[in-house]
Amino acid sequence: MHYRIIEPKDDLILADIIRTNLKANNLDIPGTVYFDDNLNHLSDYYLASPRRTYFIALDDADNIIGGIGLAELDFMDGTAELQKLYLTDAAKGQGLSYKLVELVEKVAVDRGYKQIYLETHTNLMTAIHVYEKCGYKQIEKPNEVVHSSMNRFYLKELV
Repeated sequence: MHYRIIEPKDDLILADIIRTNLKANNLDIPGTVYFDDNLNHLSDYYLASPRRTYFIALDDADNIIGGIGLAELDFMDGTAELQKLYLTDAAKGQGLSYKLVELVEKVAVDRGYKQIYLETHTNLMTAIHVYEKCGYKQIEKPNEVVHSSMNRFYLKELV
């Protein structure tokens, strides 16, 4: 696996990967990113600010196999948000999620963030396993949560 920054040409492929994952986990419901208006144009969001980054994961043939995002979090000081970690089914089970989380954490530290927040859902048990193994600790639901169907919230202190 290698990676690069998101480009507009990646938007629809990435949106399909995300929706496929959500649907497979019964999360093609309101209150998830599945119905976000900007899901088909993620590059617009991530390229609009130097405090945001989305890494596209590619296989050896340069096919998009997933990605992971990092953005500033407005409601917690010194905190970034890990966003939209999704892989194709073919890319799962190879430890790529751990590598992507490590990449985002390194970028967060380089940008001066002190912690990383994320939100997920109990249906995404594999993701929860990855996050907990990477040292994320479950916290209470923040009042500012936008995706109302998300029901698990995590925070990790960065060294």
